[in-house]
Amino acid sequence: MKMLINVAETVVADALRGMAVAHPELAVDVENRVVVRRDAPVAGKVALVSGGGSGHEPLHGGFVGPGMLSAACPGEVFTSPVPDQMVRAAAAVDSGAGVLFIVKNYTGDVLNFDMAAELAEDEGIQIAKVLVDDDVAVTDSLYTAGRRGTGATLFVEKIAGAAAEEGQSLERVEALARQVNENARSFGVALSACTTPAKGSPTFDLPAGELELGVGIHGEPGRERRAMMTSGEIADFAINAILDDMTPRNPVLLLVNGMGATPLLELYGFNAEVHRVLAQRGVAVARTLVGNYVTSLDMAGASVTLCQVDEELLRLWDAPVRTAGLRWGV
Repeated sequence: MKMLINVAETVVADALRGMAVAHPELAVDVENRVVVRRDAPVAGKVALVSGGGSGHEPLHGGFVGPGMLSAACPGEVFTSPVPDQMVRAAAAVDSGAGVLFIVKNYTGDVLNFDMAAELAEDEGIQIAKVLVDDDVAVTDSLYTAGRRGTGATLFVEKIAGAAAEEGQSLERVEALARQVNENARSFGVALSACTTPAKGSPTFDLPAGELELGVGIHGEPGRERRAMMTSGEIADFAINAILDDMTPRNPVLLLVNGMGATPLLELYGFNAEVHRVLAQRGVAVARTLVGNYVTSLDMAGASVTLCQVDEELLRLWDAPVRTAGLRWGV
């Protein structure tokens, strides 16, 4: 496979160096693998820290900035960051108001953020944690006990980040983050496998003419494989899987997310089909976001995330945000 890299061993460091020169509003520590908003710590403000393996960009580093994360910790490709990164990030952004760790439900991430929380608290930093586990496709997977954390991570980071920007307390920001996760569900579909730089070839075998329904963001197996389906058929399957697990009583936020290699032309067409199915099922859509936000390197495919929102969550979603990967209202 052809890749726009130097060598596999430096791909994350090279990306961080590029991010640093493109975004001077960020303090990017390439050696220690920490991305911090340059104005941190912000006096009186709760700080948000997240992280995970690289390869899902713009998640998480692309969501560092006013209105979202205070810092992010990128690991190697599809590999959890280590506790030292998380502690360093927490120390860099803590204003004394506390730090919220936002953790996707993958075993390595969970263990390392738990360890980092203990180490940070030993240094006098108040830590709260929220686990994101929104994927309805499978209960247990290659890297996970329970449901995987996927597209809802964006909703959690945006809404909790807006609350923190307003000066809300750590307890309240944590509660809002939990509310978002509890009201969000996702389902992903792969049309092709992804290729990690270290391997240089597809991470799993997906024959031509087939797709993987319920794929994870690391290429983990889903519910089943089928012969290729139309965009409308995929929308029917994905939305039905989500609505089998949730019954929205309020309007929803909708994320139609590309896995990395699917062009916007296809994603917007898929979005039209998703809206068709939701309308047929009587689900009102308050806001829609379409694009590549929680990716899987060069995987072709898409995921759908719904999050039921009340007036406060919708207000926080609409609040200004200024990051490399998400920006409006400023």
